[in-house]
Amino acid sequence: MGVNRATSPSPPRHLASPRRLRADAARNQQRILAAARELFAERGLEVTLDDVAEAAKVGVGTVYRRFANKRELIEEVFDQHVAAMAEATERCNNNPDPWAGVVELFEWACQHMAGNRGFSAVMLELPDAMERFASVRGRIKPALQQLMDRAHAAGVLRPGITGTDFFAMVNMVESMAAFSRPINPDTWRRYMAIVLDGIRADTVPRLPLTVPPLTDDEVDQAKAACFAPRKR
Repeated sequence: MGVNRATSPSPPRHLASPRRLRADAARNQQRILAAARELFAERGLEVTLDDVAEAAKVGVGTVYRRFANKRELIEEVFDQHVAAMAEATERCNNNPDPWAGVVELFEWACQHMAGNRGFSAVMLELPDAMERFASVRGRIKPALQQLMDRAHAAGVLRPGITGTDFFAMVNMVESMAAFSRPINPDTWRRYMAIVLDGIRADTVPRLPLTVPPLTDDEVDQAKAACFAPRKR
């Protein structure tokens, strides 16, 4: 006579394994961060966690489970930005052509700042922003200095140009990008080329000015947009 052996019932199909739950949580976090990066870049820090949840196509509760408040989300996005900056500096320093590496890094930095309204605001919003930036400074500063040294040794960089000039140059272009953004979001590329022409050695060909200057009317429009009262 056969004996019926008791078997453990299979778990309901709707109950995911812990591994699956961890994978889902990780995917949701990446979607939240991607949405936050895009929204902060486009609209600045006026973005709410509800806005982020909608853009990420997740529930608001999911966002709050990962980030208790907007400050935590801002901190995470900022940390990702500075990590990307370090990676870009190291990548450009590995370019065998030092002038091409300088141009590539300057363009990356200018494009990052020009297309990201929220980054400068984040720097002002976070009281520990400089401390957070210091965590990757040990990667950025040596790589940038090495790139500059290689460019000087190759005779492609104007004598006297230093790594600190590089950051000042990026801020110059970023200021023009902010001014002209309402009229032409690509105008910064014109001034990027002009600045690069100012630091190249005489043996290096000038970069073409592929973006036209603003017209007088466009300058007036940009001024009006820049100085218009901000909505509260």
